[in-house]
Amino acid sequence: MRIGELAERAGMSRDAIRFYEKLGLVEGRRLPNGYRDFPPETVDWLRQVRTARRLGFTLAEIAQHGEGVRGAADAAEALDALLRERIRLIDERMAELAALRADLDARVGVPCPVLTGSSD
Repeated sequence: MRIGELAERAGMSRDAIRFYEKLGLVEGRRLPNGYRDFPPETVDWLRQVRTARRLGFTLAEIAQHGEGVRGAADAAEALDALLRERIRLIDERMAELAALRADLDARVGVPCPVLTGSSD
C-alpha cells in the first residue's frame, strides 16, 4: 500500500511514517514511479510502535529491539524480557523519587541556613 493509505489506516501522518522509515522502523520498497509501497502488516507494526511509545519506550529503543522482537521465534519471551526490564527501571526511578520526596518533606518548615546565617 502507498504511504497515504498507510498513514490513514495507521492513524498517523505521512511525515511520521517517513521519519520512522529514516530510523529503520518501517521499510517500504520503491515502485518504478518512485512511490513507496508498504506491506499490509506495516499497519499493525505501526500500531505496536505507538503502543510501545505510550509504554515509555523511545524510538531508538524500538528501533534497536523491535526487529528482534518482531522476527524472533520466541517473540513473546523477547517482549516479556523487554517489559520486565522497563518495569525494573520504573521501580528504580520510583524508589529514587520516593527518597527525594522524603528529603523534601523533611525540609518543609526548616529554616534555610543561608537565610538564617547558621552553618548547618
